[in-house]
Amino acid sequence: MALPSSRPQARRSALRLIGLAFLSVAIAGCTPRAQRPIEPVRQPEPVQPISRLPPGETLNRVAVLVPLTGSASQLGQSLLNAANLALADTGGQRIRILAYDTGPGAAQAATTAIAEGAGLILGPLLAEDVRVVAPIAAAADVPVVSFSNDVAVAGEGVYLMGLNPGQSVDRVVNYARGQGVNRFAALVPSGVYGARVSDSMRVSVREARGEFVGTQSYERGAAPLREGAATLRRLGPYDAVLLADGTRTAVQAVPLVRGDNRDLRILGTELWAAEANGGGNAQLRGAWYAAASDTLFNQLRTRYRARYNRDPYRLASLGYDATLLAIRIAANWPLGRPFPEGELRDRQGFVGVDGAFRFGRDGVADRALEVRQLTATGFTVVSPAPTSFD
Repeated sequence: MALPSSRPQARRSALRLIGLAFLSVAIAGCTPRAQRPIEPVRQPEPVQPISRLPPGETLNRVAVLVPLTGSASQLGQSLLNAANLALADTGGQRIRILAYDTGPGAAQAATTAIAEGAGLILGPLLAEDVRVVAPIAAAADVPVVSFSNDVAVAGEGVYLMGLNPGQSVDRVVNYARGQGVNRFAALVPSGVYGARVSDSMRVSVREARGEFVGTQSYERGAAPLREGAATLRRLGPYDAVLLADGTRTAVQAVPLVRGDNRDLRILGTELWAAEANGGGNAQLRGAWYAAASDTLFNQLRTRYRARYNRDPYRLASLGYDATLLAIRIAANWPLGRPFPEGELRDRQGFVGVDGAFRFGRDGVADRALEVRQLTATGFTVVSPAPTSFD
């Protein structure tokens, strides 16, 4: 995976990026406009698909599919609120958002949304829901911009906004190589996430011309973690170890993988972004990990708190940016016609709350990430996120 570059681009590319960046920074100081209400969740009913907007509709319809009931309902509501906030911040003159609850069933939500004229779907959140929605949307020629980060569900009209761990691994490995780290190892939890991180680590180290000593997985629990770390140490000396787990587990793992090597560099994944005070534990101070910048998200949080009287989930930025993206492209979306999906694949990219991004041929959002170093009070940025793409 090629890393984004900070080198200046052609004027046309810069304008493309700034076009959406302007919408993003609107959260910092725009005068709030009258908010367009998000339509209430509609209960699925037997309906016949339609190929055009309902009579009298003056805006293209965009469906937001999120869980509004069930265990993930609070996160789903946060994504939906952020989408609504994006409409308020930009005026929402080109699209109408309608919300559909995936709690009772993602298939019902997608079928109803498409039958009611949605030309674009934002969501779902969960990978298993994306798998259900994808064929329904494809049959109606409706693109899906999902909030998932599971690359296995991307492609064939499905685009992923979520930050996948492979990109975080790639960014921190390349930064470490630039700082003189040569030999890498990884300690990962058993399961799909650990396997994907391990595969990404192997590829990233090879492409960065480093040496990958090996990887070791472990089951949950203190004893399996000790055993996994002991096995990893026997693989040979290494300069850096990637700990593909949350900071609580990483704190326990550091002395186990370090042994007598006080110069060992600890690397983390995007999971650490939600635990910014991980550096408060001396074991993790100095560790590196890659994540999306929080600069614009902090501004979004202020706007969100003022409107909804609560803090957003960190993933709410995906709802905001996806809506900005829909509004940006809607300028070239004739009323009642299919969504111009080709605009999503523009190689010049876009800029949102989480920074610069563009969709690759596989439908996965390639994101410009910053590298952070954990400190006693939180973190410091040691390598800023690039602002453009090659």
